[in-house]
Amino acid sequence: MLGIDNLNPFYNEGLKDARLQMLQKTAGFEFIQGDIADLAWVQDLFARQEFGPIIHLAAQAGVRYSLENPHLYVQSNIVGFVNLLESAYKRKTPHFVFASSSSVYGTNTKVPFTEKDNVDHPVSLYAATKKSNELMAHVYAHLYALPLTGLRFFTVYGPWGRPDMALFKFCKSILAGTPIEVFNHGKMLRDFTYIDDVVEGVVRTMEAPPAQGPGGSSGDGFAPYRIYNIGNNEPVELTRLIAILEQKLGRKAMQKFLPMQPGDVSTTYADVDELSRVTGYRPHTPIEAGVDRFVQWYREYYRV
Repeated sequence: MLGIDNLNPFYNEGLKDARLQMLQKTAGFEFIQGDIADLAWVQDLFARQEFGPIIHLAAQAGVRYSLENPHLYVQSNIVGFVNLLESAYKRKTPHFVFASSSSVYGTNTKVPFTEKDNVDHPVSLYAATKKSNELMAHVYAHLYALPLTGLRFFTVYGPWGRPDMALFKFCKSILAGTPIEVFNHGKMLRDFTYIDDVVEGVVRTMEAPPAQGPGGSSGDGFAPYRIYNIGNNEPVELTRLIAILEQKLGRKAMQKFLPMQPGDVSTTYADVDELSRVTGYRPHTPIEAGVDRFVQWYREYYRV
């Protein structure tokens, strides 16, 4: 098993290093540092390595950050993605699973979101790059019969996550006694999905490559291409998340209510029936249990 990361400084590098140290204790795991946006590096990697299925999770993440640094998103999420697609089809990769995002649904109001809903109106550059990934993937599945599966993740949370996400920021501020920023005055609904459920969905998907023929959400109905939602199928209002976090921490939050931010959406809600039908996947971690596990990890890792 080979892991690749450019270890960029988007967030605390100490956390990335700690994760990597844990992974390197796993038998059969190898790590290579590199940038998928570097075509020569990617071509050299595929020339030297033999690959089975590829799980492509690398991307420049974050909706709000994409408003400040758009070029980073184009390089990683567009250029890097096509670099991998080109190499994967030339090496006849048996299955290419890639991360899309619930952000592709934009301001859709019909809930829950299903894979057949229109996703032509993204409201952030990040979302636009993820929609672009889905389109490019379909081209390679159609032209080269490269089996491709895109996974629309819904607000992933849990231990070892990204410090720019809400739970990390809220935990830090509540424990420090400083205000937390609550956007849209707390009237946000998010389909928070615990990391263990996400990993289970990814593994089940990897083991079920799409075949050529009708079905799924392929644009022409015959390319070996599928798109699935991975979510908890139970949206939670932001105010409820904060209340649960207060209970687990044993402290009250100082809340600073703010309007909706540019590029954000008010609701995410995943219909996971299609993924369940194909792979048997169902989420099984309620928000209370997931937040409890996160808080235990946070206190231990940051010693607070």
